[in-house]
Amino acid sequence: MTDAPAPGPGDFDEDEVDRERLPRGLTLRALAPNAVTSAALCAGLTGIRFGIMGDWERAVMAVILAGVLDGIDGRVARLMKAESRFGAELDSLSDAISFGVAPALILFLWSLQGLPRLGWLAALAFAVACALRLARFNARIDLKDQPHKSAGFLTGVPAPLGAGLAFLPLYLWIASGNDLFREPWLVAAWAVAIAFLMISNMATLSWSSMRPRKTIRLEVLALAGLVIAALLTEPWMTLVGICAVYLALMPLGVIRYARVRRQRAAAAGSQSASG
Repeated sequence: MTDAPAPGPGDFDEDEVDRERLPRGLTLRALAPNAVTSAALCAGLTGIRFGIMGDWERAVMAVILAGVLDGIDGRVARLMKAESRFGAELDSLSDAISFGVAPALILFLWSLQGLPRLGWLAALAFAVACALRLARFNARIDLKDQPHKSAGFLTGVPAPLGAGLAFLPLYLWIASGNDLFREPWLVAAWAVAIAFLMISNMATLSWSSMRPRKTIRLEVLALAGLVIAALLTEPWMTLVGICAVYLALMPLGVIRYARVRRQRAAAAGSQSASG
Protein backbone atom coordinates (compact mmCIF):
# COMPACT_ATOMS: atom_id res chain seq x y z
CA MET A 1 0.00 0.00 0.00
CA THR A 2 1.56 3.25 -1.15
CA ASP A 3 1.19 6.55 0.56
CA ALA A 4 -0.74 9.23 -1.36
CA PRO A 5 1.43 12.06 -2.59
CA ALA A 6 1.35 15.25 -0.57
CA PRO A 7 -0.93 17.82 -2.13
CA GLY A 8 0.84 20.49 -4.08
CA PRO A 9 0.16 24.26 -3.96
CA GLY A 10 -2.28 24.05 -6.83
CA ASP A 11 -4.33 21.21 -5.31
CA PHE A 12 -6.09 23.40 -2.68
CA ASP A 13 -9.58 24.67 -3.30
CA GLU A 14 -9.17 28.46 -3.42
CA ASP A 15 -12.85 29.10 -2.59
CA GLU A 16 -12.54 26.93 0.50
CA VAL A 17 -9.43 28.81 1.63
CA ASP A 18 -11.16 32.19 1.09
CA ARG A 19 -14.15 31.03 3.12
CA GLU A 20 -11.86 30.11 5.98
CA ARG A 21 -10.23 33.54 5.95
CA LEU A 22 -13.48 35.52 5.82
CA PRO A 23 -15.14 36.41 9.16
CA ARG A 24 -18.32 34.50 9.78
CA GLY A 25 -21.14 37.06 9.95
CA LEU A 26 -21.12 40.73 10.86
CA THR A 27 -20.04 42.01 14.24
CA LEU A 28 -22.27 44.03 16.51
CA ARG A 29 -19.78 46.88 16.23
CA ALA A 30 -20.43 47.13 12.50
CA LEU A 31 -24.20 46.74 12.77
CA ALA A 32 -25.00 49.13 15.63
CA PRO A 33 -24.43 52.51 13.89
CA ASN A 34 -26.24 51.43 10.72
CA ALA A 35 -29.11 50.06 12.82
CA VAL A 36 -29.53 53.49 14.42
CA THR A 37 -29.48 55.11 10.97
CA SER A 38 -32.11 52.65 9.75
CA ALA A 39 -34.24 53.50 12.78
CA ALA A 40 -33.97 57.19 11.88
CA LEU A 41 -35.11 56.39 8.34
CA CYS A 42 -38.09 54.44 9.66
CA ALA A 43 -38.99 57.33 11.96
CA GLY A 44 -38.97 59.76 9.04
CA LEU A 45 -41.14 57.49 6.92
CA THR A 46 -43.52 57.02 9.85
CA GLY A 47 -43.81 60.80 10.03
CA ILE A 48 -45.13 60.74 6.46
CA ARG A 49 -47.69 58.13 7.49
CA PHE A 50 -48.91 60.27 10.37
CA GLY A 51 -49.09 63.27 8.01
CA ILE A 52 -51.29 61.34 5.60
CA MET A 53 -53.56 60.45 8.51
CA GLY A 54 -53.72 64.11 9.59
CA ASP A 55 -52.05 63.43 12.95
CA TRP A 56 -49.77 66.48 12.79
CA GLU A 57 -48.33 66.26 16.28
CA ARG A 58 -47.14 62.69 15.83
CA ALA A 59 -45.86 63.52 12.34
CA VAL A 60 -43.64 66.26 13.73
CA MET A 61 -42.53 64.14 16.67
CA ALA A 62 -41.54 61.31 14.32
CA VAL A 63 -39.29 63.65 12.33
CA ILE A 64 -37.81 65.06 15.54
CA LEU A 65 -37.10 61.50 16.70
CA ALA A 66 -35.34 60.90 13.38
CA GLY A 67 -33.22 63.97 14.09
CA VAL A 68 -32.27 62.68 17.53
CA LEU A 69 -31.29 59.30 16.11
CA ASP A 70 -29.34 61.01 13.33
CA GLY A 71 -27.32 62.84 15.95
CA ILE A 72 -26.58 59.58 17.73
CA ASP A 73 -25.52 57.30 14.87
CA GLY A 74 -22.35 59.18 13.97
CA ARG A 75 -21.24 59.32 17.59
CA VAL A 76 -21.95 55.62 18.00
CA ALA A 77 -19.86 54.87 14.91
CA ARG A 78 -16.94 56.94 16.19
CA LEU A 79 -17.21 55.50 19.69
CA MET A 80 -17.22 51.92 18.38
CA LYS A 81 -14.66 52.71 15.64
CA ALA A 82 -17.11 51.42 13.03
CA GLU A 83 -17.10 54.32 10.57
CA SER A 84 -17.45 53.21 6.96
CA ARG A 85 -18.27 54.57 3.55
CA PHE A 86 -21.41 52.42 3.51
CA GLY A 87 -22.56 54.03 6.75
CA ALA A 88 -21.95 57.52 5.36
CA GLU A 89 -23.97 56.78 2.23
CA LEU A 90 -26.80 55.21 4.23
CA ASP A 91 -26.84 58.21 6.55
CA SER A 92 -27.16 60.62 3.61
CA LEU A 93 -30.00 58.63 2.05
CA SER A 94 -31.78 58.50 5.40
CA ASP A 95 -31.34 62.26 5.89
CA ALA A 96 -32.69 63.02 2.41
CA ILE A 97 -35.90 61.16 3.20
CA SER A 98 -36.31 62.03 6.88
CA PHE A 99 -35.37 65.72 6.65
CA GLY A 100 -36.15 66.52 3.03
CA VAL A 101 -39.00 64.40 1.69
CA ALA A 102 -40.88 63.87 4.97
CA PRO A 103 -41.07 67.56 6.05
CA ALA A 104 -41.97 68.62 2.51
CA LEU A 105 -44.87 66.16 2.33
CA ILE A 106 -46.06 66.95 5.86
CA LEU A 107 -46.07 70.70 5.17
CA PHE A 108 -47.87 70.15 1.86
CA LEU A 109 -50.56 67.98 3.42
CA TRP A 110 -50.94 70.37 6.36
CA SER A 111 -51.01 73.70 4.55
CA LEU A 112 -49.37 73.98 1.15
CA GLN A 113 -52.06 72.03 -0.70
CA GLY A 114 -54.14 75.20 -0.34
CA LEU A 115 -51.88 76.45 -3.18
CA PRO A 116 -51.92 73.35 -5.39
CA ARG A 117 -49.22 74.57 -7.80
CA LEU A 118 -47.11 77.10 -5.92
CA GLY A 119 -47.46 75.13 -2.70
CA TRP A 120 -46.12 72.00 -4.35
CA LEU A 121 -43.24 73.99 -5.85
CA ALA A 122 -42.35 75.27 -2.38
CA ALA A 123 -42.41 71.71 -1.03
CA LEU A 124 -40.24 70.56 -3.93
CA ALA A 125 -37.81 73.42 -3.34
CA PHE A 126 -37.33 72.32 0.25
CA ALA A 127 -36.86 68.63 -0.60
CA VAL A 128 -34.48 69.36 -3.49
CA ALA A 129 -32.46 71.81 -1.39
CA CYS A 130 -32.01 69.15 1.28
CA ALA A 131 -30.85 66.62 -1.33
CA LEU A 132 -28.42 69.15 -2.85
CA ARG A 133 -27.00 69.96 0.54
CA LEU A 134 -26.36 66.29 1.28
CA ALA A 135 -24.83 65.78 -2.17
CA ARG A 136 -22.48 68.71 -1.52
CA PHE A 137 -21.53 67.18 1.81
CA ASN A 138 -20.76 63.81 0.21
CA ALA A 139 -18.71 65.47 -2.54
CA ARG A 140 -16.56 67.22 0.08
CA ILE A 141 -16.32 64.41 2.61
CA ASP A 142 -12.81 63.41 1.49
CA LEU A 143 -11.50 66.95 1.05
CA LYS A 144 -9.14 68.09 3.78
CA ASP A 145 -9.21 71.76 2.79
CA GLN A 146 -12.66 72.87 3.91
CA PRO A 147 -12.47 76.42 5.34
CA HIS A 148 -15.64 76.26 7.43
CA LYS A 149 -15.02 72.75 8.79
CA SER A 150 -11.37 73.39 9.61
CA ALA A 151 -12.45 76.40 11.69
CA GLY A 152 -15.13 74.41 13.53
CA PHE A 153 -18.11 75.78 11.59
CA LEU A 154 -20.71 74.28 9.26
CA THR A 155 -21.68 75.41 5.78
CA GLY A 156 -25.35 76.36 5.72
CA VAL A 157 -28.06 75.03 8.01
CA PRO A 158 -27.74 71.25 8.64
CA ALA A 159 -30.54 69.07 7.26
CA PRO A 160 -32.02 68.01 10.65
CA LEU A 161 -32.08 71.61 11.87
CA GLY A 162 -33.52 72.71 8.54
CA ALA A 163 -36.39 70.28 8.99
CA GLY A 164 -36.95 71.53 12.53
CA LEU A 165 -36.96 75.16 11.39
CA ALA A 166 -39.33 74.40 8.51
CA PHE A 167 -41.89 73.17 11.04
CA LEU A 168 -41.89 76.49 12.93
CA PRO A 169 -45.30 77.59 11.55
CA LEU A 170 -46.70 74.18 12.52
CA TYR A 171 -45.32 74.54 16.07
CA LEU A 172 -46.99 77.94 16.37
CA TRP A 173 -50.27 76.61 14.97
CA ILE A 174 -50.38 73.69 17.41
CA ALA A 175 -49.42 75.90 20.36
CA SER A 176 -51.83 78.75 19.63
CA GLY A 177 -54.54 77.27 17.41
CA ASN A 178 -54.32 80.42 15.24
CA ASP A 179 -55.02 79.58 11.60
CA LEU A 180 -52.83 82.51 10.51
CA PHE A 181 -49.81 80.25 10.91
CA ARG A 182 -51.43 77.74 8.53
CA GLU A 183 -51.75 80.30 5.75
CA PRO A 184 -50.30 78.63 2.62
CA TRP A 185 -48.52 81.78 1.40
CA LEU A 186 -46.78 82.19 4.74
CA VAL A 187 -45.77 78.52 4.98
CA ALA A 188 -44.56 78.47 1.35
CA ALA A 189 -42.39 81.56 1.83
CA TRP A 190 -40.95 80.13 5.05
CA ALA A 191 -40.17 76.74 3.46
CA VAL A 192 -38.36 78.41 0.56
CA ALA A 193 -36.38 80.61 2.96
CA ILE A 194 -35.20 77.60 4.97
CA ALA A 195 -34.36 75.77 1.73
CA PHE A 196 -32.13 78.70 0.77
CA LEU A 197 -30.40 78.63 4.17
CA MET A 198 -29.66 74.90 3.81
CA ILE A 199 -27.83 75.29 0.49
CA SER A 200 -26.20 78.63 1.28
CA ASN A 201 -22.46 79.01 1.84
CA MET A 202 -23.04 80.88 5.08
CA ALA A 203 -20.95 79.76 8.05
CA THR A 204 -23.13 78.44 10.85
CA LEU A 205 -22.29 77.40 14.37
CA SER A 206 -21.50 73.76 15.13
CA TRP A 207 -21.26 71.95 18.46
CA SER A 208 -17.47 72.20 18.33
CA SER A 209 -17.57 75.97 17.82
CA MET A 210 -19.87 76.51 20.82
CA ARG A 211 -17.53 76.36 23.80
CA PRO A 212 -18.89 78.10 26.89
CA ARG A 213 -16.41 79.32 29.47
CA LYS A 214 -15.61 77.03 32.39
CA THR A 215 -16.94 79.63 34.79
CA ILE A 216 -20.51 79.11 33.55
CA ARG A 217 -20.51 75.34 33.02
CA LEU A 218 -22.91 74.76 35.92
CA GLU A 219 -25.30 77.35 34.50
CA VAL A 220 -25.13 75.64 31.10
CA LEU A 221 -25.94 72.27 32.67
CA ALA A 222 -28.86 73.79 34.55
CA LEU A 223 -30.14 75.42 31.36
CA ALA A 224 -29.94 72.09 29.49
CA GLY A 225 -31.96 70.42 32.23
CA LEU A 226 -34.58 73.18 32.14
CA VAL A 227 -34.90 72.88 28.36
CA ILE A 228 -35.52 69.14 28.62
CA ALA A 229 -38.11 69.73 31.34
CA ALA A 230 -39.77 72.38 29.18
CA LEU A 231 -39.88 69.98 26.23
CA LEU A 232 -41.71 67.48 28.39
CA THR A 233 -44.22 69.96 29.83
CA GLU A 234 -44.70 72.50 27.01
CA PRO A 235 -43.09 70.97 23.92
CA TRP A 236 -44.47 73.22 21.17
CA MET A 237 -43.63 76.59 22.67
CA THR A 238 -40.25 75.21 23.71
CA LEU A 239 -39.58 74.18 20.10
CA VAL A 240 -40.58 77.69 19.02
CA GLY A 241 -38.09 79.10 21.52
CA ILE A 242 -35.31 76.77 20.31
CA CYS A 243 -35.92 77.85 16.71
CA ALA A 244 -35.88 81.52 17.73
CA VAL A 245 -32.59 81.11 19.61
CA TYR A 246 -30.96 79.29 16.68
CA LEU A 247 -32.08 81.95 14.20
CA ALA A 248 -30.81 84.68 16.53
CA LEU A 249 -27.41 82.95 16.77
CA MET A 250 -26.94 82.68 13.01
CA PRO A 251 -25.48 86.22 12.65
CA LEU A 252 -23.09 85.35 15.48
CA GLY A 253 -21.75 82.43 13.41
CA VAL A 254 -21.13 84.74 10.44
CA ILE A 255 -19.36 87.30 12.65
CA ARG A 256 -17.19 84.73 14.41
CA TYR A 257 -16.15 83.07 11.15
CA ALA A 258 -15.26 86.47 9.65
CA ARG A 259 -13.02 87.02 12.68
CA VAL A 260 -11.35 83.64 12.12
CA ARG A 261 -10.76 84.51 8.46
CA ARG A 262 -9.12 87.82 9.42
CA GLN A 263 -6.88 86.05 11.94
CA ARG A 264 -5.85 83.46 9.33
CA ALA A 265 -5.16 86.15 6.76
CA ALA A 266 -3.01 88.08 9.26
CA ALA A 267 -1.11 84.91 10.20
CA ALA A 268 -0.52 84.06 6.54
CA GLY A 269 0.67 87.61 5.87
CA SER A 270 3.14 87.52 8.76
CA GLN A 271 4.52 84.15 7.63
CA SER A 272 5.01 85.36 4.04
CA ALA A 273 6.73 88.53 5.33
CA SER A 274 9.08 86.57 7.57
CA GLY A 275 9.82 84.10 4.77
